Amino acid sequence: MVETGGEGAVGNLTDSVAEGHVEIPGYDPHAVPHLVWILPFVALLFCIAILPLIHKTEKWWEHNSSKLTVALVLAGVTCLYYLFRDNGFHAAPGLPSLLTMLEHAVLLDYVPFIVLLLSLYTISGGIHLRGDIPAHPLTNVALLGIGAVVSNLIGTTGASMLLIRPLLNINKERHKVQHTVIFFIFLVSNIGGSLTPIGDPPLFLGYLRGVPFFWTLKLLPEWLFCTAILLFVYYLWDTYEHRLERKEDLELDESINEPIRVDGKRNFLLLVGVVLAVVLLVPGQTLPGTAWEVPVYLREGVQLALAAVSLAITPKGVRQANEFSFTAIGEVACLFIGIFIAMQVPVEFLKIQGAAMGLREAWQYFWASGSLSSFLDNAPTYVVYYSTAGSLPVPPGVEVLSGLKDVAGGTISAALLKAVSCGSVFMGAMTYIGNGPNFMVKSIAEQSGVKMPSFFGYMAYSLAILFPLFLLVTWVFFL
Repeated sequence: MVETGGEGAVGNLTDSVAEGHVEIPGYDPHAVPHLVWILPFVALLFCIAILPLIHKTEKWWEHNSSKLTVALVLAGVTCLYYLFRDNGFHAAPGLPSLLTMLEHAVLLDYVPFIVLLLSLYTISGGIHLRGDIPAHPLTNVALLGIGAVVSNLIGTTGASMLLIRPLLNINKERHKVQHTVIFFIFLVSNIGGSLTPIGDPPLFLGYLRGVPFFWTLKLLPEWLFCTAILLFVYYLWDTYEHRLERKEDLELDESINEPIRVDGKRNFLLLVGVVLAVVLLVPGQTLPGTAWEVPVYLREGVQLALAAVSLAITPKGVRQANEFSFTAIGEVACLFIGIFIAMQVPVEFLKIQGAAMGLREAWQYFWASGSLSSFLDNAPTYVVYYSTAGSLPVPPGVEVLSGLKDVAGGTISAALLKAVSCGSVFMGAMTYIGNGPNFMVKSIAEQSGVKMPSFFGYMAYSLAILFPLFLLVTWVFFL
């Protein structure tokens, strides 16, 4: 619900921020977690960022069993904290505190999150685009633009998986393809998925906390601004690179003209079904137009059923052409069970102490959430700064969203939430580790013979292209 802030909108918040924390009804101020208990969350994110880059751990970390082991060990440390803490947050100390935390982290957040990603991943893996048309700059611009739109419908992971191989196939006669893959990561794997909760994991976590499904359409001006500028820059860049290609390669590219065809079209209907399930089957609310209350996990059950139908009706050849496997989504599942549990301590801390961090302005939240999203995973980063923004009293006359979960008084400034949303989604493109699809696209491109830049080589591109763009975004939208 969006409304104008005033005394009624923030009535559950204490007017003053006493001793650096916001008072929350039912909360014992002595239960503020010590900073040392944030270390499991930090350690897990550090492992995700660093272990793939260290030669001695690179091969070991490739196995999902290794990721799951690290995630569960660090999540276990967090569980011990909640089990043995002196006092609880909306729960009695000891086992009730632990069970309340696990219910929130696993049943209410992790399960809906991973089921949505799994269903989108599975169904989009049953759609295969084949064909080869001349790789003109405008052709590539059109593909990137389509990808930026599709990301909102099937998620950045689904869109990346669906479109990266057709893009590489169309450009296979050209030698200068690296920049095209990098812009694909910018647009399709990250910034494109800004307009719906399905588009990018951070926005779905906001939806689970009560942000209205269509509220993210308010990010359309920022999305259009970034998408248009990036497509224009890419067009200039690709036009220059196209002129540097060898004449014989361009002639070969022009000689091959196989129309684009789509296999597995029935899966598009299943994707529509997933979207409708997310929009209509909200647990605890009545089904639109009826008095029937939606049961818990019916939404997830429908999504899993649609994914199962996709597996049953899609010819094996289609998935084989996509080189489909559950390895990538398994990696997300293994890591995020640890992330969702371990992040409960910093989220709880920020709910109480967030006002003392000194973050007040939209531009601060854009860069704070974006900076962490560049080097950590952008989903938990969103939650952290969502909680921080939600810990602040909202001045009268400011547009707010109310009825939200996990924020004091259920109210948050719409301007701050927009900044957190844009920062988390946009700046996940700054490094390979900012968002899950980034490494997946890099790996697929390298398997296709494209020499991708190193971790820091990629950052050279993002700093040269995205950093100035985000400065412009700050100036136009958040100052």
